[in-house]
Amino acid sequence: MSEPFREGEMALVIDGKERHYLVRLDPKGSFQYHRGVLAHSEIIGAGEGVRLQASGGDDLIVLRPRLADYILKMQRGAQVVYPKDIGPILVWGDIGPGMRVLEAGTGSAALTSALVRAVGPEGSVVTVERREDHQKQAIKTLTRWFGEIPANLEMRVGEVEDVVGEVEVDRIVLDLPEPWPVAQAAAESQPGGVGLLSYLPTVPQVQQLVDAMRDTGGYAEIDVFETLHRTWNVKGRSVRPSHQMVGHTGFVVTARRVDRPGGHIGDSFDEEEVAEEE
Repeated sequence: MSEPFREGEMALVIDGKERHYLVRLDPKGSFQYHRGVLAHSEIIGAGEGVRLQASGGDDLIVLRPRLADYILKMQRGAQVVYPKDIGPILVWGDIGPGMRVLEAGTGSAALTSALVRAVGPEGSVVTVERREDHQKQAIKTLTRWFGEIPANLEMRVGEVEDVVGEVEVDRIVLDLPEPWPVAQAAAESQPGGVGLLSYLPTVPQVQQLVDAMRDTGGYAEIDVFETLHRTWNVKGRSVRPSHQMVGHTGFVVTARRVDRPGGHIGDSFDEEEVAEEE
């Protein structure tokens, strides 16, 4: 957006030390930090990228927050999926405009926000959360970012295993501690070609999920990876990696649904029983 800042929207304030502050603009409000005060009224009506001076004399840059900025600064209940993992999830999950995506669990809705934006107004997201308190926090998170609950988002409370057989989707994205029952349910109810992606923090969880998917015979192209994020400092001739980096946060497991050996989805016959009848 290149329009001037408006009352009620969020702004990202950056100080001289490149510290980031997320504020909701209120005509009567003010941004206060250790170096001074800046009235919100000076931001409202100004263009994005403006430099304004705090009461202490320091310059502040004001920008509209990116989704990554919002995720890192937003209030949260459940642990979030971080931006460094959301990008690969969208790309390797091959999630794009017009798709119908089933997500579980909603958590603090960081990944939900990215999925809603990725599928666009022609697509849709059904997100399932088993805990009502987490869903309430997710509603606040989504409303702060989008201004309202997006029309292409359906939010449910319950078990995703009960939903996976109800809706036919293009992609299934899971952020659950025990996703293997969902993989089994999807193998029995979802058509071939559907992408299944799971975000897991530990090796034992990854191993159990991959073993479960292989046991169903209904998945191929199973891949597991993690993403590490390291920034670099570039100042004149001093070019070096930062002393700190964002290391392991979680593993991403991707797979594609395929027809299972011995029959297609919906086949409930026992092969030995059929042979005896013949």
